[in-house]
Amino acid sequence: MFKDHSPKGSKRAVQRARARRREMSLPEGPLWRELRKRPAGLKFRHEHATGEFSLDFYCSDARLAVEVDGEAHDFGTRPARDARRDGWLAECGIATLRVPAAEVLRDLDGVLRGVVAEALSRLPLHHPAAPGGPPPRDKLGEE
Repeated sequence: MFKDHSPKGSKRAVQRARARRREMSLPEGPLWRELRKRPAGLKFRHEHATGEFSLDFYCSDARLAVEVDGEAHDFGTRPARDARRDGWLAECGIATLRVPAAEVLRDLDGVLRGVVAEALSRLPLHHPAAPGGPPPRDKLGEE
């Protein structure tokens, strides 16, 4: 099973997430405008603190972190830090979907479709938005 990590962010991560919500990067802005509309009934959070980390976007129902990575993620210590972070999240049962920032700017609709498809594939069967899940409650009862 998964390690027992607190889903709450550390005090430092919460403060960092709050500050980052006010200063989105160029590719995060349009993606957040679409994700906040709850595509396919999925709720996403922007700059969600968990552990010592602040996630760009997070869908708790799907346990999916979405990270928009610019070129800086390819250099220096960033790849090793990203791998450590992804490993810690995986131990908590949270998958990480890394999306190149350039792709968000080039094909926002395609990125959005990919994010939604990944989130839907990770939903538990009992979730109302899960493909192949049970029918809505109002369809189950007596007529």
